[in-house]
Amino acid sequence: MIRWLKEIPTPEIFPTLDKSFRPPVLENRAFREAVIQSGQGAPLKIALERDDGKISTYETVVFDEKADMAAANYFYVERLVKTLLWSRGAWKIILGGAESIGNYIKTAYSADGLRAFDANFMSKIYEKTFTVEVTSADNVPASREESAPMGGNLAGCRIGFDAGGSDMKVSAVIDGEAEFSEEKEWNPKESDNPDYHYRKIMEALQIAAGHLPRVDAIGVSSAGIYIKNRVMAASLFIKVPADLFAKKIKDIYLKIQEEFGGLPLVVANDGDVTALAGSMELNDTNVLGIAMGTSEAGGYVDDKGYITGWLNELAFMPVDYNPAAMIDEWSGDFGCGVKYFSQDAVIKLAPAAGISFKEESTPAQKLQQVQELLVRGNEEAKKIFETIGCYLGYTLALYADIYKIKHVLLLGRVTSGNGGNIIYQVAEDVLKREFPDLESRIKIHLPDESTRRVGQSIAAASLPEIENI
Repeated sequence: MIRWLKEIPTPEIFPTLDKSFRPPVLENRAFREAVIQSGQGAPLKIALERDDGKISTYETVVFDEKADMAAANYFYVERLVKTLLWSRGAWKIILGGAESIGNYIKTAYSADGLRAFDANFMSKIYEKTFTVEVTSADNVPASREESAPMGGNLAGCRIGFDAGGSDMKVSAVIDGEAEFSEEKEWNPKESDNPDYHYRKIMEALQIAAGHLPRVDAIGVSSAGIYIKNRVMAASLFIKVPADLFAKKIKDIYLKIQEEFGGLPLVVANDGDVTALAGSMELNDTNVLGIAMGTSEAGGYVDDKGYITGWLNELAFMPVDYNPAAMIDEWSGDFGCGVKYFSQDAVIKLAPAAGISFKEESTPAQKLQQVQELLVRGNEEAKKIFETIGCYLGYTLALYADIYKIKHVLLLGRVTSGNGGNIIYQVAEDVLKREFPDLESRIKIHLPDESTRRVGQSIAAASLPEIENI
């Protein structure tokens, strides 16, 4: 796997509780440098086609097929393709360069291949059969991107709803000012009955409506992937059988829109809403939003201040190249972001910190227990958040290779309280010491406690446009 290196590039700052952490950014850079130094490099282009013919193209270098170290290409490219796939989204990958690499990726994304989950997931989202096409670098199409303005609409009486995996947040907003906000626990991942999800969402929306003189629009921020307000995939509904998902979940928000008289309603991924919240607050562009909650949600606002239409599913991106890293239960892959930037990360690190939980505790309760220990000055609990902060510093450098970033906004339940401050401080220290060029260009933002917990629901309220207001 790393035959092209004399030794694995080691972090200057190791995560306190995870000495086996292997930051992809260090190994990716070392790989590319080794290719250049060998004098046996070859270009590789990767194009990812998603809905409506939109294309994202990425260029890199690999060892020539005849080079002594050509076998090292496979791991580098496989991890890179997965990273790009969950950043951009695609139903088709066009890989231009060495045929051996292209065939390797084609096999990995076949029906029984290493990345069959990813291929099936993308087929479901884009409702097309996932395809890998192998060609020459010259035949790979150029990027054809299309971003669109979304959010920032403040006029009128609005409801903003944020549906997380362990809690939901709802706000009643009048002309951009929150008149009411509430956070409630729920367990959407534990229910196989879609009526439970519908009932809980409607209850929250109706509570918010009771604090408004009228309801002009509803904006929804939710974990998952949504196209034209339809639920294409979401871990919130992971236990709902496929037939009931198609019948009652896919169009759940369209049904809710009907219940509210057909008023404007917009659903967006919670990561995109995180980025939108940051862009609105900072009055700037190139914002990467990261919400650390039940999972890791990502979102991005480009240099126009627009949402790109990329997937930004950071939870599935590889952020640790240690093959013994914890497996993501859903995708079956190792080292994915969900186990590093969510309540799963806190739970994963707890045994190394000597912290145990009651068997009946929910994930949200386990996180709360660690946060309460931190408040009481527990040094072992502090190490958990220091470790997550270290993960974050190295991973922001990885994200900077595939996003143009000026600002990073951190939100979500894991960032609540002093834990968020520790994550922020350690991440900044990593950037300063390991990546000074990035530290001078990227500003990390940790909003105040209220914004961290309910900011997404308020930003979500601004999603729909309202005519004649």
